[in-house]
Amino acid sequence: MGHVKRYIWMAAAVILAGALRLGCLEGEFETVKSDRGAGIIQEEWNPLIAGSVNEKEITVVMDGREYTSRELRIFMDHDLNLMVPVELLPEGLRCSAHLYEGKELLIEKRNDSVVMKLDNPEISVNGRRHQTASPMIRRDGQYYVSLAEAAEGVGCRYVWDMENNQALTEDRSGEASVLPASYDLREKGRTGIVRDQADTGTCWAFASLGALESALLPEENLQFSPDHMAMCNSFPIDVSEGGEYIMALAYLLAWQGPVYEKDDPFGDGQTDRGLSPVKHVQQVQMIEEKDYERIKEAVFRYGGVQTALYSSMARESDGSVFYNHKEHAYCYTGTQRPNHEVVIIGWDDNYPKEKFPTGAEGNGAFLCQNSWGDEFGEDGVFYVSYYDANIGSYNIVYTGIEASDNYDHIYQSDLCGWAGQIGFNQESVYGANVYTAEGEEQLAAVGFYATGKNTAYRAYLVKDFAGPGSLEHAQLIAEGKAEQVGFYTVSAEAALEEDRLWLEPGEQYAVLLYLETPKAVHPMAIEYAADVMTQKVDLTDGQGYISAEGKRWERVEDAFACNLCIKAYTKNR
Repeated sequence: MGHVKRYIWMAAAVILAGALRLGCLEGEFETVKSDRGAGIIQEEWNPLIAGSVNEKEITVVMDGREYTSRELRIFMDHDLNLMVPVELLPEGLRCSAHLYEGKELLIEKRNDSVVMKLDNPEISVNGRRHQTASPMIRRDGQYYVSLAEAAEGVGCRYVWDMENNQALTEDRSGEASVLPASYDLREKGRTGIVRDQADTGTCWAFASLGALESALLPEENLQFSPDHMAMCNSFPIDVSEGGEYIMALAYLLAWQGPVYEKDDPFGDGQTDRGLSPVKHVQQVQMIEEKDYERIKEAVFRYGGVQTALYSSMARESDGSVFYNHKEHAYCYTGTQRPNHEVVIIGWDDNYPKEKFPTGAEGNGAFLCQNSWGDEFGEDGVFYVSYYDANIGSYNIVYTGIEASDNYDHIYQSDLCGWAGQIGFNQESVYGANVYTAEGEEQLAAVGFYATGKNTAYRAYLVKDFAGPGSLEHAQLIAEGKAEQVGFYTVSAEAALEEDRLWLEPGEQYAVLLYLETPKAVHPMAIEYAADVMTQKVDLTDGQGYISAEGKRWERVEDAFACNLCIKAYTKNR
């Protein structure tokens, strides 16, 4: 795309300054032929320019968010293109970016698509091919692409500010939506296989794991065990009694799973509680009720979204006045609460309302993957009207799935997860959980729920805990803002570099969390005996404290019969 031209004047500006550095003498320039000038600039001066850029901190501003080379591996290559990790693109450009077979990257935004191949200078933008000097590369197990190529390919403006060593991308389309009118994850190879829950009440487990599998595709094609999720969680519910997304979240966030389907096959009535999780779920976003734009964006960027509806049939053969068997189209317009969970895997804004037997108010439908086998609907998939009473009433998308060796230990006392909230009728609250280090470890991260949008947080470590008075000696390890409701794991990376987070074997320590959630009165998530599902909550495994101002503390197990949902993650020395 000719990005090199933008830097020619930079090269001229540094020639005199760089001559002594490169050992070039005045006489040597006289032997250079004029027709080789551009080649010399590119071959000899471009590395000098790139080196000068890389010596300083590089800043990238994308969609109003700032990223730096101190936090991420961002660098300028010798063709003067800024190279960024592929993992930065979905959030930075608000796009979909996925690798196929480790060789081909597909970037999508609205109706634009960019295809880049590993070490291949040919790039396809909306089917049109051109050559680039900076193809996608792989270094130290990570993929990098030219930010200019990626941004401009999906309709964004790219600008390099040499004075501030900063790149800026901004959407130049003027459209609010980043989404096409229709989308189908099946066409992108981003859905797991359709399965059959048979006569069990485990739709919630199939939906959760279906969304999890979709979030990993196409990079990883894995199949997880619904049996293990349904039988090895912390809730006193039999597989025949059903369940819901809170159970799935608690199981995954507690690292009780997932495990592979092959290691715990579905339907045999048996399980193995000794199996270890093969992935660690570290971040989950919970999309607000009926926020269809956000649901679609989550499908587009991250994968399948777990949701619920009211189903008036247990199988397709049951029949329903709300379901058009011929068109595989469903729209419930009654007042019943949701009783069945599915995975949203796409949408069609123009799906005709006439296809719904109950007469939907308008066009449009979500494409949903069911767990009734591939004989139901269209190979296990059906359309649910945007005007269905319950679709999108709650929505879960898995946005942070990591390898099972990311941390060595998890410390927690909320095995039943987010059952309720606590606070002091104000937007802010302080909470602390006390744990005992099993060995010589380093605190690496803290996990918590943001119970509302735009939750500001500060996480602290208190070493050598010896009672509530010790909480005055908290040292800040991380701070920031969680924009969406959900579970977040925040790294203590900055503090780790200072080497001040080491814990001794048997040392009691506290993880202290300050939360400020706009318009909230009870910002802190808690585990407590809220209903039949959580009636067996164990409060003996926790030592938590809560405070309105961070000065006077109350023990939550005694005063409020609950545990705080604050987790700690450590690494061995």
